[in-house]
Amino acid sequence: MHRRCAPGKDRCQHGLVDRAGVRAWVDAYERAWRTPGTDVLAELFTPDATYLFDPYEAPVRGLDALGPWWEENREGPDEPFTMRSEVVAVDGDVAVVRVDVAYGEPVRQEYRDLWIVHFAADGRCAAFEEWPFWPGHGRSPSSGG
Repeated sequence: MHRRCAPGKDRCQHGLVDRAGVRAWVDAYERAWRTPGTDVLAELFTPDATYLFDPYEAPVRGLDALGPWWEENREGPDEPFTMRSEVVAVDGDVAVVRVDVAYGEPVRQEYRDLWIVHFAADGRCAAFEEWPFWPGHGRSPSSGG
């Protein structure tokens, strides 16, 4: 049985999420990026959540580590950016989301990300993987031939 799993709401039945629940979580993530401080992260992530932002680095582990990482990786809550997203797939407690982000006015940096989000039974994220791509990066290396 699928049902909506919005942050801060009732527990999800059987740990399953649906597209509406994922969409609500992504919207809350964007609001959190625009919100001063990091207290709101507890509404999005479990206390022991992992956040993998680079497949070749160790993930950030737990809210105590995620808060400082969050602040270091944004200019602040007033940082101008636009974000568009599409829920690509949902299977049980896992979702894949395509996210396009453009930072600055005028745009100085843009990303196309794939997010893999593993949800806990309460609708918060237990494990987050971010696969960022940006112009000139993220393509297969040339053969050099």
